[in-house]
Amino acid sequence: MTTIAVLADPPREGLVATDLAATSPLTEAEAAEWYAAVLKDVLVAADRSGGDLLVNYRPDDRLPDGHVTETASEAAVRAVAASALDDLDGVRFEPQVGSNVAARAGNTVTHLLREEGVVSAAVVEPSIPFLTRPIVDNAAMKLRRSEVVLGTSTEGRVYYAGFTAPIDFTDAFADPALETLTARGRDEGHDIDFLPIQPVVETGADLLDALPLLNARVEAERIVPVHTATVADELGLRVEYDEGERRVVRD
Repeated sequence: MTTIAVLADPPREGLVATDLAATSPLTEAEAAEWYAAVLKDVLVAADRSGGDLLVNYRPDDRLPDGHVTETASEAAVRAVAASALDDLDGVRFEPQVGSNVAARAGNTVTHLLREEGVVSAAVVEPSIPFLTRPIVDNAAMKLRRSEVVLGTSTEGRVYYAGFTAPIDFTDAFADPALETLTARGRDEGHDIDFLPIQPVVETGADLLDALPLLNARVEAERIVPVHTATVADELGLRVEYDEGERRVVRD
């Protein structure tokens, strides 16, 4: 059984999805709405899988100045989880430790594997709206045969990083993270396996891939990330094609 650690920030304007706001028609407040929706869908996928869900939140003392409010970071993240999941029984909430993503992910994975003795541990960020229970369970199966399993995305990024043995996590998510993590795993003599490619959404350009897939799945009445689809619909987001160019527009 894999412990899936979801690295989560409180969904506050100007704190989360700032690159998305800077490169798309979304305001910072709307980008925070998008982030919260994707976080909910990621939590649902992890919770419904055969693994254990660990919500790894960034505590107040590790938030940038100006983003600490009267509501504690843990409480804000718990509220998002409570609105997405039927109940929080069995869901762990633990503070992140580390100054950057690589350090936070590395500290979490290493602690789970070495100190808690879990069989496998994985980290996911709220940038992958199309994460599903079958993907998470497929990763767990692959981790029975390989020490490192990576979910591949565009531009050399990863949406899932699972391990049965630690690696050197120093700068392990340096671009392109897919190659860097693979190299670190091979340095330790680990076998590496991969999950099918899925679009992550971190910038406006990423929406050009994600929105058509999202809207097509809605139209076809296929499984969709419900919370993300709802926010996309409320914001009126779609991709417009004009003289061979694509751009994100709003209805």
